[in-house]
Amino acid sequence: MAKQDRAIRTRRIILEAAASVFEVRGYQAATISEILTVAGVTKGALYFHFDSKDDLALGVLQEQDHQLEVPPQTCKSQEFVDVGALHAYRIETDPLVRSAVALSMDAHARGLDRSGPFIRWSQLLRTILLQAKDQGELLPHVVPAESAEIFVGAFGGTQAMSRAVEGGDQMTLAERISQLYRHILPSLVLPSVLMSLDLSPNRGATVAQLIDAAEETTEVP
Repeated sequence: MAKQDRAIRTRRIILEAAASVFEVRGYQAATISEILTVAGVTKGALYFHFDSKDDLALGVLQEQDHQLEVPPQTCKSQEFVDVGALHAYRIETDPLVRSAVALSMDAHARGLDRSGPFIRWSQLLRTILLQAKDQGELLPHVVPAESAEIFVGAFGGTQAMSRAVEGGDQMTLAERISQLYRHILPSLVLPSVLMSLDLSPNRGATVAQLIDAAEETTEVP
């Protein structure tokens, strides 16, 4: 078990180093040598976990959306909110997630398939919105697949703008995403449902705490 734990930690260290180098240098300019220097591991350790720079970049990209599932809610529209709120919270608090998002938005990363996070997130939101529709929470005209893709695109644009003006107006990403929900949701959910939703900027932190508490209760002594 100790050996497995070390392997997991080493993989995480490599991913964090690669993410930071990709974020600073850009995917094209980043080199394996620089990533090795930042990670402080041997070339053999890196290639034990990743076959190439491309494979390493895909590993980084997967870090931004592999924890998007949120605790189930009776109101599926709240789950829809919670996914985006949690993602915003993790972008602000987890450097690896933040760097992974930056890599997914790197237009100069030619040859790297950056579609995975966007597709997986859209599919997750589509499933949640379909459940919300089945429960009668959505307006009649809503097409879940379309709304899911529009939200993912709007979130990406909001996140990119927030990063570009970071330190200017002092508004956090969580606050911007809260505003985004307040503008989008009236065109998706019934007014009675909208009134019951928690759209506050600290919703992401609350969801993260719920997930941490659930994991603690399921840990084997």
